[in-house]
Amino acid sequence: MCYSAQVRAEYAAFQRMFPSSKLSLKGFWEIYWKRREQPRPVMRFPKAMDAMFASPQTDEEHRIGALIDEYNANQTTTTEQALFKQRKRLVDAERTLATKVTKKAQEDQRIATNKIADALGKLERLRRTDLGEQDYRIFPGWWAPVLIVEEGELVVRPMRYLCRPPGKPADYDVKFSGAYNARRDNLKSSFWKGVFGEQHAVALIPVFYENVVRHLAEHRELGPGEEPENIVLEFRPQPQRTMTVACIYSHWTPPAGSDEPELWSFAAITDEPLPEVAAAGHDRTIVALKPKNVMTWLTPQGRSHGELDAMLEEKERPHYEHRLVA
Repeated sequence: MCYSAQVRAEYAAFQRMFPSSKLSLKGFWEIYWKRREQPRPVMRFPKAMDAMFASPQTDEEHRIGALIDEYNANQTTTTEQALFKQRKRLVDAERTLATKVTKKAQEDQRIATNKIADALGKLERLRRTDLGEQDYRIFPGWWAPVLIVEEGELVVRPMRYLCRPPGKPADYDVKFSGAYNARRDNLKSSFWKGVFGEQHAVALIPVFYENVVRHLAEHRELGPGEEPENIVLEFRPQPQRTMTVACIYSHWTPPAGSDEPELWSFAAITDEPLPEVAAAGHDRTIVALKPKNVMTWLTPQGRSHGELDAMLEEKERPHYEHRLVA
């Protein structure tokens, strides 16, 4: 499973690779407006995607930028208030501990210290304007820009990285929480009916991350009394480059009488691991399309499953170097 990845979230990256692509400003405005109007569940966007609208040029971009600025200002205020509360909690706990050690005061001290650190980290992220690698990273349920063909044109549209197939109920998001990836050997199943062979996309990904078990990554057995430990590995193609990763997407519309909003969502296709990924302890690898196959992949209608699968088989096979990140 590709549980996390860095995505090229800036429009310039799409334009360099696909000069005729257009930005769906309506699509971006809709998700930022929805985040404002429906704060629960929280909609998460990479900071790099927000940064596309930091220097707006058009009226539409100004409106999107204003929604982002308003949201960040509200988040800053809420976080500062929480920080003040936790700092008071810490002072009160330390005052109590100075005269008498109690379990409650120790717990308050521990919890307040952790929450203060979290709040300071969040404020730093909100206020920072320069982008680092972490600002391009997405996780399941986050939103990211992907490239599709819409009415004959290449369009960059934001979608949720957790696909809800058309016709399925909204609770599929919970029942099938792993649907941010689509196994190549499962694409022809009924689960992906109406998606594979119909609605294809690509994401621009230079790096992906995987959860692996430490002792398997280290090619050893568990030691006496040792419990399996999860670690996170970062995989980078060599030579370093941005990959066009094969995806499928869904434009989900609610059934009659439902108050659920429409949803654009996608899943990255994964395949059997390349040897160096398997050696690192993981059993899947994302599928990076060869450049010559991208436009064909994006226009699947009328093509046979065999023809589409052949493009996945003909995928790029870079060597992935990995390192421990967590």
